[in-house]
Amino acid sequence: MTKFLTRFRKNDAGAVTVDWVVLTAGVTTAIFLIFVAVKDDAVSLSGGIQDYMSSQKMP
Repeated sequence: MTKFLTRFRKNDAGAVTVDWVVLTAGVTTAIFLIFVAVKDDAVSLSGGIQDYMSSQKMP
């Protein structure tokens, strides 16, 4: 059993996968938080653009 635990501890082949999972989760969380932060301003801006475009007269 000690031999198995020693080999298991030295084997780091799955560590890269864990790194990528953590990195991907971090990037996904950051994108989500940025989206939440700018969502209201983007909706407001698009409403303003819609109002401006609808008030323009077509030649």
